Amino acid sequence: MAPAEQDALAAREQLFHERVRECIICTLLFASLYILCHFIITHFKKHTDFTAVHDDEDAAVDRIALGLCTFTLAVALGAVLLLPFSIISNEVLLSFPHNYYIQWLNGSLIHGLWNLVFLFSNLSLVFLMPFAYFFTESEGFAGSKKGIMARVYETSVVLLLLTLLVLGMVWVASAIVGDNAASRQSLYDLWEYYLPYLYSCISLFGVLLLLLCTPFGLSTMFTVTGKLLVKPRLLEDLDEQLSCTRLEEAVVSRRI
Repeated sequence: MAPAEQDALAAREQLFHERVRECIICTLLFASLYILCHFIITHFKKHTDFTAVHDDEDAAVDRIALGLCTFTLAVALGAVLLLPFSIISNEVLLSFPHNYYIQWLNGSLIHGLWNLVFLFSNLSLVFLMPFAYFFTESEGFAGSKKGIMARVYETSVVLLLLTLLVLGMVWVASAIVGDNAASRQSLYDLWEYYLPYLYSCISLFGVLLLLLCTPFGLSTMFTVTGKLLVKPRLLEDLDEQLSCTRLEEAVVSRRI
């Protein structure tokens, strides 16, 4: 075998090993986040009214919805922690550039994590969360055989109708705002235009909701903290308290 072919084979083998390593690291990170989110959801779910489910079908539906919600929460937590993870990994690589054991914190891994988070965020936002909600509310079509599959069929139909409704509203809005071929052509490319645009709009709505709810949350937090903590008595006037106590004692003695 020629040296050029050997070098090409070695490069392909190294690239294959890097891809396998990245897949293993991503799987381990997501599995850790999934387990953590499962414990968080089950901890808060114990205080709801849906804990004791006696029907086997309702219990299966509850477990499926719990799995979908756990997956979505894990993706959201991964999206939140991705930026700090990128910054910390970059600082570690700059601090130890020649360390063999941390060379897996490279740009390819971070780029792959960003792509996976973007993919699963759109998947959770557009399909998994609506499916989990409609699945828990579904009972199967009238006249159909009861079971899990009947609920799956009803949920799929409702989700398909909701998707068509949203796409129709986007088409109408596009026709009103810009009636040209470019605006209509951009809607055909769901992955490059529609999903990022929808993700950005919902993210903007979430940020506005956060800015709206943060002052109320801070005021509630300070109110609860003020009720729990004991106020300091360093600046109180002890002579005034002593005179008040003497007056109360005199009043009690007169009544006796």
